[in-house]
Amino acid sequence: MSNILEIQGLKVMYGKSVAIHDVNISVPEGGIVTLIGSNGAGKSTTLNATLGVVPVTEGKILFRGEDITNVSTAERVRRGLVLAPEGRHLFPYLSVQKNLLLGATQRKDKAAIQQDMEFCFELFPILKDRLKQKAGTMSGGQQQMLAIARGIMADPKLLCLDEPSLGLAPAVIEDIGVKIKEINKAKGTSVLLVEQNVHLAFGAADYCYTLQVGELVAEGTVEDIRNNDVVKKAYFGG
Repeated sequence: MSNILEIQGLKVMYGKSVAIHDVNISVPEGGIVTLIGSNGAGKSTTLNATLGVVPVTEGKILFRGEDITNVSTAERVRRGLVLAPEGRHLFPYLSVQKNLLLGATQRKDKAAIQQDMEFCFELFPILKDRLKQKAGTMSGGQQQMLAIARGIMADPKLLCLDEPSLGLAPAVIEDIGVKIKEINKAKGTSVLLVEQNVHLAFGAADYCYTLQVGELVAEGTVEDIRNNDVVKKAYFGG
């Protein structure tokens, strides 16, 4: 199976501080890969470098076989590399419908846009019920659903999700995990899930990378990582 994303020897610096060093991550075509780590481990930095939001000091990012290390963020999105960011970053004073359509800004295929809108409504029926409601007046869980749906509206080949569990109730987190798997199965969309919540990460993903203080300390199948001593100590206290 070929990889849709390959991050090779990635190093990112903020001023004179090293944020991440020698990070190597692969996401197979059609797979769900998770990157876990505590606060400040470098997860969001890795994602932001992948999307071109922060500059790469060393290393390479390959997307669908092409080097995109120096390609603009807008061009990466056009090619199908899409981020649902941490904190959701919705337009709070715009309706659910307008937020969804903003996700499809770079697309011209009206029929396909409508098809994806319908898919989002099947996935998250509450969005259809709240179509005219301002995004800022929805609950945290509903806003997270909208943020993921907006990502789908950009027609991603690889959907990157940054901490989708943040601030959500356990039942909502579980539902988000189920929906991530549904998106992957129904549309064949590859997923890179960056998470602090290991229960969501392990429940949704096939393969896992673990970051600690800017460096990868473990990788393997979810089962391997679940039984890894470093991870067990960090997350499960044993």
